[in-house]
Amino acid sequence: MDREELRRLIVGPMATVGTPFDEGFEVDYGKMAEMTKWWVENGLVKGAAVIKVAAAMGEGPQLRDHEWQVLLRTAVQASDGRATIMCGLHYKDTVRQIEDARRAQDLGAVAVQVSPPVHSGPTQDDVLRFYEDLANAVDIGIMVYNTMGMLGDKITPDNYRQIAQFDNVVAIKWQAPTEVGYDAIFDLKDRVNIIDNSKDPIRNHKLGGHGYINWTADIHPPVDLRFWDLMENGDYDDAQALWDSVYLPLMDFQNKISVKSGGQARLKKGLMAVMGRPIGHSRPPSLPLTDAEIAELREIVVGFGWPVPEVAQAAAVA
Repeated sequence: MDREELRRLIVGPMATVGTPFDEGFEVDYGKMAEMTKWWVENGLVKGAAVIKVAAAMGEGPQLRDHEWQVLLRTAVQASDGRATIMCGLHYKDTVRQIEDARRAQDLGAVAVQVSPPVHSGPTQDDVLRFYEDLANAVDIGIMVYNTMGMLGDKITPDNYRQIAQFDNVVAIKWQAPTEVGYDAIFDLKDRVNIIDNSKDPIRNHKLGGHGYINWTADIHPPVDLRFWDLMENGDYDDAQALWDSVYLPLMDFQNKISVKSGGQARLKKGLMAVMGRPIGHSRPPSLPLTDAEIAELREIVVGFGWPVPEVAQAAAVA
């Protein structure tokens, strides 16, 4: 697949899907197949969105190596060629990251989201070599993920300009460092797709960006697909109103529950339960949402006007 074809596929809402677990915290691959079919049927298809498997918000770092591979294969097979499937890869050295990326390629991923090996404490030159070696080793797309605040994981705008020249690097998951402006890398917008990761998708789109990370595309796809269409049509006021109506309440709720327990998937799994499509709890030490928290979240989602079942499905994930 050539560079421009890859760029046409890595656009719109990035649906970072949760990993289904059973009551014993083992991966429920049958539920993953069921949900993937549902996501595709509800519009998360090629050219409109991306289904991102085993990323951090999908609990990829908590998965055993064989688990993320079967999970990815399950999603690829269930999507039946209709969706752009991306796989998250996390924090390994160059040798193991190349091995993982090649496995993801063999399993049918269109692209991989890759973080630098932060626990190696890499220098900027180390990071450049890491992405160059990875890009030379695979034929699928690479989205660079720079998690701000993690040791050694800081890529400057000039570094991005160098990394963007590697053939298979087709996207950047962008969160601007505090010392540089948000627009610092948008001179690259015709070379790589710039995906917002700072909950500022409208500014990203106005600057020529290509998509955004979100909490809700896999929960209730019509909302994020509508939001993307509004931006594509230049209806930024309506897009901002829609974004604020959903994300401001959810951010308040997320801030509240994160005081009690961490885990990037806790809100997502709570939303899935509220919408009647439970996918289990996060693995310990993250705690499940309490019945009271589920009830509060349900009231928030009812306020959105989403099709919430009459009885929340919290019991189904307890």
